[in-house]
Amino acid sequence: MAHTEYTERWRTSVRQVQQRLAQLPQWQRVGRLTRATGVVLEAAGLNLPVGSACMIEADQQSVAAEVVGFARDVTFLMPLEHAPHLTPGARIRPLHGKQSQRRYPLGAQLSGRVLDGLGRPLDGKDLRQHQHFGELSHKTINPMQRAPIATPIDVGVRAINSLLTVGRGQRIGLFAGSGVGKSVLLGMMARFTDADRIVVALIGERGREVQEFIETSLGEAGRKRSVIVAAPADTSPLERLQGAAYATRLAEDFRDKGEHVLLIMDSLTRYAMAQREIALAVGEPPVTKGYPPSVFAKLPAIVERAGTGKPGGGTITAFYTVLTEGDDQQDPIADAARAILDGHIVLSRRLAESAHYPAIDIEASISRVMPAIVSQQQLSASQRLKRLFATYQRNHDLISVGAYQSGHDALLDQAVQSYPRIAAFLQQQMDEQATFEAAIKSLVSLTGGHNE
Repeated sequence: MAHTEYTERWRTSVRQVQQRLAQLPQWQRVGRLTRATGVVLEAAGLNLPVGSACMIEADQQSVAAEVVGFARDVTFLMPLEHAPHLTPGARIRPLHGKQSQRRYPLGAQLSGRVLDGLGRPLDGKDLRQHQHFGELSHKTINPMQRAPIATPIDVGVRAINSLLTVGRGQRIGLFAGSGVGKSVLLGMMARFTDADRIVVALIGERGREVQEFIETSLGEAGRKRSVIVAAPADTSPLERLQGAAYATRLAEDFRDKGEHVLLIMDSLTRYAMAQREIALAVGEPPVTKGYPPSVFAKLPAIVERAGTGKPGGGTITAFYTVLTEGDDQQDPIADAARAILDGHIVLSRRLAESAHYPAIDIEASISRVMPAIVSQQQLSASQRLKRLFATYQRNHDLISVGAYQSGHDALLDQAVQSYPRIAAFLQQQMDEQATFEAAIKSLVSLTGGHNE
């Protein structure tokens, strides 16, 4: 009996010790901040893979950061926000488990909302009642399981609907310099499209343009069915990257629910510049006009997440704006974007300066999927209009100086006669909607219904 009592006391003592040990803070390896240069922080004492989440604990604040690289025993960190009060030796605590996996708000409840690149509200409304959250990463769709692009999407712009028809699930670039009507055109498409949902990503642009785009270009009608993610130029490069990824993740969530989504990202160039800032800061060598190799690996990674889903499911039709500085179409980002996108729409400064809006250069623009998704009548009519337009443009100087004489070239004669109507057809007011059916009807009527 004494032995049994002793055993029970011993077990009770062991349980008490275990309870006390469980209450003690767990052992955790931490690092220390050793250097801060530019946008990258250097830390010692960490042994974490790239992409790991950390919390930098200083006297006055705690700042979330992410591991972006390492060199021997030095770990490179990028803060998610600006951190002006960090001090040498600040403790860096790795985040593990659920803490390391930041979850972002998703779902239809976000319609009409404006969020930052980290999923936090910018419109003064809280997310305490929001229930649907998810991670930024998403399962990649097997390319053999993607549905083909077979149906046009109505974007409400006559020149695009008729001459550069975009299909549901197509990824297309909008190439433009500054001040040629890019934001107005994006706003028109967002207001007039027949897509079920709209996701707008404003990445790296001026902060002033965020509210201006929402109120002026997008308007109340467009905002009601849109989710806007804004990571302007004054945010950290990492937040700009995550803002683009978050907008894409929102679109993927809608697509997975069977909805047809219009994703507008303004701009793909600023996304590439954010990656360049990070890559150069951690020592990656520049290879093409100051851009390191990782930039050209990031671009297809973000673009390929858009597109069609499985047959019978939803789609993501994506417009990515590409800034052509000085209207240089051979910019390395513009060149890379043309190679990975399913077409490009070029906005011309010459047309914008002559008050021709939208300033779409139909000769330099192309939709690669258009021949597979439109009728032969529309395809023939669009080809004929382009030939007439190109013929007139090639002889514009001759016509301007009065050296043109009719009767020598039948195609040129018809181009001269048709040009005023063609120019009027290609122009459209920002508050004017041109449905897909109306645009095709006008195109066929303008070209005389020819079937070549």
